[in-house]
Amino acid sequence: MTTALRDLGVTGDVLTQAEKDQLDRDGFLPLEGILTVAEVSALNKRLAELTAAEGDRAGLEVHQEKGTDRLADLVNKDEKFEVCFSHPRVLAAMQHVLGEFKLSSLNSRAALPGEGHQALHADSGHPVQPGEYEVCNSIWLLDDFTPENGATRVVPGSHRRGTLPADEMPDPADPHPDQIQLTGKAGTVVIFNSHLWHGGTHNQTQSPRRALHSYYTQRHLPQQLDQQSYIRLETYKRLTPAQHFILAVTS
Repeated sequence: MTTALRDLGVTGDVLTQAEKDQLDRDGFLPLEGILTVAEVSALNKRLAELTAAEGDRAGLEVHQEKGTDRLADLVNKDEKFEVCFSHPRVLAAMQHVLGEFKLSSLNSRAALPGEGHQALHADSGHPVQPGEYEVCNSIWLLDDFTPENGATRVVPGSHRRGTLPADEMPDPADPHPDQIQLTGKAGTVVIFNSHLWHGGTHNQTQSPRRALHSYYTQRHLPQQLDQQSYIRLETYKRLTPAQHFILAVTS
């Protein structure tokens, strides 16, 4: 782990102490300007091409969701997506939350106009005690996230409660009195502890609200998408040994 992260540029000062403290306290951390305008445009163009090409099968490797366009297994679908599992700031945040970790899946989700609302949930599906975190996610904003277009809602600090939304709420689809929305500019990456209560909101605009999800888990746990089973030879040859380690793939 130490060698792989060093080779990918993760040093002790990649995240500030204030950023680590915010991630510990609130359960989320916005990292602005991770992607340039040109990179956002290129990713959106490629996702549109893949969505059109895959049609009804889009997202089947992991999950399909009514009211959204989803894609999965993006590790294999263009080298443009490598930044999503190789960026040192993101990897440093994952190490801070999880310790020894690996990529679980790299997917995209676009909430379509009039759609996208989700119940509050935690990605683990079971409660954990503070500090015993198993999974952590990153949302790569490919559009500006606004209150109107379905920006993700979170309940700050809820990752430390040791409960799930359904344990405390009659209906987790309802608003929570402490929830906020993760608004921000396209090109921002929001790290969030996946035990944080979170969910998509209703897209009230006439355009899709697009994002990538680069999702990580502790190394001893199963991946959402078994990277070893899916890795293509041409992808493996293109990647570095450090990236192989993050994906947990071997030749």
